[in-house]
Amino acid sequence: MRITSLGVIDAAVLELSPGLTVVTGETGAGKTMVVQGLALLMGARADSALVRPGCARAVVEGRLVVPADGATARRAAEAGAELDEGGDRDHGALLVGRTISAEGRSRAYLGGRSVPATLLAELADDLVTVHGQSDQLRLLRPEAQRAALDRFAGAAATEPLDRHRRAYTRWQAVSLSLAGLTDQARERAREADLLRFGLAEIDAAAPIGGEDVELAAEVGRLAHADTLRTAAARAHEALLGDPVDDAVADATGLVAFARRALDAAAGHDPALAALAERLAEVSYALVDVAADLASYAEQLDTDPRRLAAAQDRQAVLRGLVRKYGADIEAVLVWAEQARGRLAELDHDDEEIASLTAERQRLLGELATAATALSAVRNTAATQLGSRIGAELAELAMPRARVTAVVRARPAAVATAGLLVDGQSVEFGPDGVDEVELRLEPHAGAPARPLHRGASGGELSRVMLAVEVVFAAADPVPTMVFDEVDAGVGGRTAVEVGRRLARLARSHQVIVVTHLPQVAAFADRHLAVVKSDDGSVTRSGVRLLTGADRVEELSRMLAGLASSALARGHAEELLAVATETKARAPA
Repeated sequence: MRITSLGVIDAAVLELSPGLTVVTGETGAGKTMVVQGLALLMGARADSALVRPGCARAVVEGRLVVPADGATARRAAEAGAELDEGGDRDHGALLVGRTISAEGRSRAYLGGRSVPATLLAELADDLVTVHGQSDQLRLLRPEAQRAALDRFAGAAATEPLDRHRRAYTRWQAVSLSLAGLTDQARERAREADLLRFGLAEIDAAAPIGGEDVELAAEVGRLAHADTLRTAAARAHEALLGDPVDDAVADATGLVAFARRALDAAAGHDPALAALAERLAEVSYALVDVAADLASYAEQLDTDPRRLAAAQDRQAVLRGLVRKYGADIEAVLVWAEQARGRLAELDHDDEEIASLTAERQRLLGELATAATALSAVRNTAATQLGSRIGAELAELAMPRARVTAVVRARPAAVATAGLLVDGQSVEFGPDGVDEVELRLEPHAGAPARPLHRGASGGELSRVMLAVEVVFAAADPVPTMVFDEVDAGVGGRTAVEVGRRLARLARSHQVIVVTHLPQVAAFADRHLAVVKSDDGSVTRSGVRLLTGADRVEELSRMLAGLASSALARGHAEELLAVATETKARAPA
């Protein structure tokens, strides 16, 4: 890994070999920037505050060796990244990079291609795990302890947990749909009642399209029948004359007289003959109109009961128009739409019944998955407690006991929970269990939660034991421990180093430490060194071997690299670590 202008580090190259690599250095030298650089390569969020003051950008580059046919190589290839095989059929190298500008812009690179930083984070899940003091603090939370127990259980917990999560996702979707329909049940019922009332009113009236227009015309005729009859009679008299008084001239008689006058001379002029024909047509028309007027007057209805009935019907139709539309045609359109909406509302009731049944079925599926998951967790909890206890025995806590307690969360409201073994419990996407690590620091002491049952030194050792156990069960190839040995020393520190060295036999382990007992077990020892020219502090990284390593351990032991006594202790530490690693079983 190459770091440029990151924090106090001006330029540094870290060659991280297989086995155990330790990174040491004075306080403020920039050890944390080494871990930060690794985190950036693994997709961590970039911060412009990490850019070295006075520099335009910070750059972190790394070379990852991964299986050529593994998931990481395949995912990188899908993103267009190139894998450098370097003549090795089984493994290849991926070049990874991050840049952070002083303005806050960040870019990520993989195999020579620009990629989203989230892709690096996805790949990191299978490559690197970071264990630090902040991770220890997170592990004090019950939800983190449950996740850690599931990780420790491994494949045995994966299938029931996935099954439970799938069922929970479906149950949640069904519950949301059901809640939406149920919450609106009152409004829907009110709407349905209004629609039914309106349809009943319209169906009872049984209006016909255009009926309101025809009815208005009929009411007009009935209401003015006398006036209409009088008008028709007078017009009839004007056309045909008064049958009682022949002295009154009538239109038909006058036209007939005019026609006879023209007929006498029509033979002498075709133009006059044409006018005579037109007068004949007028005469015929007047006779027809007079006959129609007589018929109209005879057929005119003057029944007051019919008028009252028509007016009553008109009032009914006006009531419908006032409520449901501008006219009867609009009323009929509203009725058709209301019937469709009412069918939808009735279908909602069927859907509520269907969703209720589906939710109940999913609750049964959840109960089955949760029961299976709880069984796996209880088995893993017993194994975890034994493993942590064995680690604590080697960390100067031989009588300490850690118990992983798995218990179902009781439901606050019995009817709202999930029935498991007849008990109503609260459930979520990760099951029904609460997991709590409890510590008995010595024989006879009550078991208490970690954050309440241990002193500072005990808690550090317990958390380190937990981290080592979890790390041993973690499938990722590279593990980073950032000063997880804080708070321990002496013989316990030696045991910490021995355990990390043993873990490094199956993983690549990178440890940032301030303990010389841990650093003595390193297969590769890197020191972050800083120089101060009076104005600017610069840090770099050196590989320590031989006398340089003894000098660094002397500094860590006594604060004085030139102390002869400290050098003797450092040499003794190295000899003990070398002998311990040599005796360790393969």
